[in-house]
Amino acid sequence: MGTTAEPITTGHQIDSCFTDAQKATIRHELQNILDSRPFRNSARSKQFLTYVVEHKLEGREESLKERTIGTEIFQRKAGYATGDDPVVRVQAGEVRRRLEQYHHTQPSASPVRIELPLGSYSPEFHWDVIATPVVEKPAAVPRKRWMAWTIGAVCFALALAGVLIFRSSFSHRASESAIDQFWAPIFTSSQPVLICLAKPVFYRPSLELYHRYSKTHPGTFQTEVERFDRPLLLDPKEKITWGDMQLFSDYGVAMGDVYVAARLSALFDHINKPSQVRIGTNYSFEDLRNSPAVVVGAFNNRWTLQMTSNLRYAFVEQDGHFKIQEQSPSGRARSWVLGPQGQIVEDFAVVTRLLDSKTGQVVIAAAGLGANGTQAAGEFISRQDYLEEAFRTAPADWPKKNVQVVVQTTVTDSVAGPPRVIATYFW
Repeated sequence: MGTTAEPITTGHQIDSCFTDAQKATIRHELQNILDSRPFRNSARSKQFLTYVVEHKLEGREESLKERTIGTEIFQRKAGYATGDDPVVRVQAGEVRRRLEQYHHTQPSASPVRIELPLGSYSPEFHWDVIATPVVEKPAAVPRKRWMAWTIGAVCFALALAGVLIFRSSFSHRASESAIDQFWAPIFTSSQPVLICLAKPVFYRPSLELYHRYSKTHPGTFQTEVERFDRPLLLDPKEKITWGDMQLFSDYGVAMGDVYVAARLSALFDHINKPSQVRIGTNYSFEDLRNSPAVVVGAFNNRWTLQMTSNLRYAFVEQDGHFKIQEQSPSGRARSWVLGPQGQIVEDFAVVTRLLDSKTGQVVIAAAGLGANGTQAAGEFISRQDYLEEAFRTAPADWPKKNVQVVVQTTVTDSVAGPPRVIATYFW
């Protein structure tokens, strides 16, 4: 009988499959990875990869579950809802991307390659060099019969490998959630995500105008809190001059934009992805060239209008009317639906994800016709259930495509309802 080579480790082997020499080799390569450029400045990625590799080597694969990792690495409460908090899935995606960068840019002489397969938190170790089995010299076998056996064995192995790869690929695609796939491209950069809000020009009544009003309405507007908390109800026939108004630069961010920024900041904080909120003139095209960004708002944000003007769904202003125009021969336009008192009862928004934007970075735009539409767009891109529903019938390769999604929301008492997808486009 012949002796066999040391086993190749796979994603389903237990501690007994690793010799001391194999463990030492794997840990040495792990250290090389942690010291490499893709990992050295990401403490969370280093912690995550070390955790899963060490638990795999020591045969503790029962700990390589999403909820367990969330509680032990990210200090989530036991039993937390993994569907609402994708911190582990997103961090795993970032580790996979950093590993891919390492393998492409840091050639290693190590005989082992460490990988984290999609849809799993159990690492795989692929050996580049495997000892050739030493086989005792068998009885003479006719050359033709030996070659036939060899060819048959090779064909069978290739067929089996093809089936396993197909099943594994299908399983991985199915297990990765839509929120992971939607946000994955924006995490390839080590730069923080910019959350970009517009700041409109903001005017307020001058202090002198408040004082004049107080003389005829004693006790009113005596403090700054009152002047910001209550409207100044002047007689419609009263004349004021331009000098009665003041440019006030400290205020003026739109309500829907603030809502989106708060949701995204919370999402990025949960997954330990650095982010920065930029307002008004605090960001430029140069900033957008250096970092991935989420641009919030439509008609109040020139960057949204510039980056989406030539896309399938674009924001158009015509004769003082705002609409979302589908730019195709039979495309339709969508505008606010108004109620009997002229209030907005339906608003619309477009979510755009550009992998190849004009900035050279990934850009996501969350923009509504009005504040309620923008709010609905922000809710859509930060909720797993909404994204899962939207992309359920999308092309299989949509994660690698540019995306536009048109959503509608019903507005009740000036509050946006849940977003509802009414159109999608992929290219």
